[in-house]
Amino acid sequence: MENQTASMVVTGEKSAAVMAYTHNKLCWGEIVIKEQVRVSTWLRTNLAPEVIRIYNAKMLITTAPVESLKPMTFSEIHVPTEKVIAFHLIPPAKDPLDYDPSEPNRQMTPISVLVGAFKVDGFMRMSMQSNLAKYLEITRENFTAIYDAEISSPILSALGIFRVPYLLVRQNAVIFTTRSQ
Repeated sequence: MENQTASMVVTGEKSAAVMAYTHNKLCWGEIVIKEQVRVSTWLRTNLAPEVIRIYNAKMLITTAPVESLKPMTFSEIHVPTEKVIAFHLIPPAKDPLDYDPSEPNRQMTPISVLVGAFKVDGFMRMSMQSNLAKYLEITRENFTAIYDAEISSPILSALGIFRVPYLLVRQNAVIFTTRSQ
């Protein structure tokens, strides 16, 4: 299959390899995005599209029997952003930190998130006076940032573990739990 992403990038744009998770699919490939936009936080901004166009795409149906796990390949797919429940750059790509690590009165709280067929172990950055329950009660954001994440699937263990420095999860479509460090 030809790499059509390169021909789609124009001045002021860049391409990036990403993974997008829905309730029953895992999609990955390349997106084209404005050069000045941080890919990791893209879906949290007003520049987020209604539909994510992924080129040179692969898609895995996560509800399929394990023995038939084989990704489908497409030159491009169009994933409605409202269906995306998790999103991240494909390592080794990463964006600079989106926070100041020396900011006082902040902590990295260890959490787990259930994202469709996947389990994410990582950290949420929040006030030292807060906890997961308070954070979720007060915060009304579409996408929540998870840092230093390990993504695995109890159902699809053959996929192994993904380690990503930054992951977005759709707050109202996943299940959060605290975990000990």
